Amino acid sequence: MPFVNLRPDFALDGSLADEMRGIGRRARAAARLIALASAQTKDIALRTIAEHLRAAGAEILSENAVDVAAAKAAGQTSALIDRLTLDAGRLAGIAEAVEKIGALPDPVGRQVAAFERPNGLLIERIAVPLGVIGVIFESRPNVTADAGGLCLKAGNAAILRAGSDSHRTAVAIADTMRAGLVASGLPADAVQIVPTRDRAAVGAMLSGLDGCIDVIVPRGGRGLVERVHAEARVPVFAHLDGINHVYVAASADLAMARSIVLNSKMRRTGICGAAETLLVDRACAETHLKPLVEMLIEAGCAVRGDETVRAADHRVVPATEADWRTEYLDAIIAVRVVEGLDAAIAHIESFGSHHTDAIVTEDDAEATRFLAEVDSAIVVHNASTQFADGGEFGFGAEIGIATGRMHARGPVGIEQLTTFKYRVHGSGQTRP
Repeated sequence: MPFVNLRPDFALDGSLADEMRGIGRRARAAARLIALASAQTKDIALRTIAEHLRAAGAEILSENAVDVAAAKAAGQTSALIDRLTLDAGRLAGIAEAVEKIGALPDPVGRQVAAFERPNGLLIERIAVPLGVIGVIFESRPNVTADAGGLCLKAGNAAILRAGSDSHRTAVAIADTMRAGLVASGLPADAVQIVPTRDRAAVGAMLSGLDGCIDVIVPRGGRGLVERVHAEARVPVFAHLDGINHVYVAASADLAMARSIVLNSKMRRTGICGAAETLLVDRACAETHLKPLVEMLIEAGCAVRGDETVRAADHRVVPATEADWRTEYLDAIIAVRVVEGLDAAIAHIESFGSHHTDAIVTEDDAEATRFLAEVDSAIVVHNASTQFADGGEFGFGAEIGIATGRMHARGPVGIEQLTTFKYRVHGSGQTRP
């Protein structure tokens, strides 16, 4: 089916604030209908949306080409351009992710707990949708489909605000999703894209749109996340920087360490699951450090290191204090030699962002300590940090990786997009 624009344009004489409130009201009305939709209805809608995304591929890629050209002309980084760029394969992956979301078990209506009180009351805890979810994201246009699809599956409506870099692509994807919703008999307003690049729209969303938005999910750089935290008047699922570490412990198998470090850093450097710091135990530095550094440099990665790392390879440049706190999202890595597990954990606690951290070790006791003591949303033993992804966790997709501690943590999938209510069943009981 061809690309169809079903998005109502802003009225020419209306203020931005008024139009944003209108988006909120339409989302609230749609959320009530989506919350009551059957699992089968939602799944058919998601399959239909995937079909529409495939059919509209040429139009979406055309809009994406305009976004990419503008980003290049503006001198944006190669990492941002990589996150922004779609091709036929990536677009096919977006449609497939939506389809996979539809194949997941319905999270709505599941019984989380049930118990009987001494007075005979039967109490159930039942999963229900959150309501209206506002998603504010930057350069990755696939978030449009992932967020819209996940929200739909969990019975929610979504208000999506894309960054200026990905605006045209995000609008094309969202409008295609809306066409799929209409074709499935569901309200198009269950997925709305904010049709303006005006940054004031972000402020309007953070205000809650007169109580119409129930939660905000920011997905982007530190500047966006800090603004959301400072201004939001509704709950936030926080996604901060991905300052992720790989710690190569004394007992690490070198071949495994090489494979994991290379994949963690270089598979895709511009994603939040990419490793930004490599820590090497001094006990294995003599055998492991030089091969790891050489491997990274030969793969096209710039290495910034401490004195011991610089001694291992003359191409390493000195690391500054700021490097240990930097999310590069590029082919750059900071490398430090540490004095064992305690020092590695202390470094991660001091400089990490509580996103994803990995240990490479053959020592099970050491791995157990690392997994228990590193306070990150995702901790990994003998595997790449780039598995920090909702799809890889079997969630179909994700809205983001929540690095906070309230309600959602780690990949935010369909279960994290629900809350619960209690159903109390009586037989005439009254309270004395």
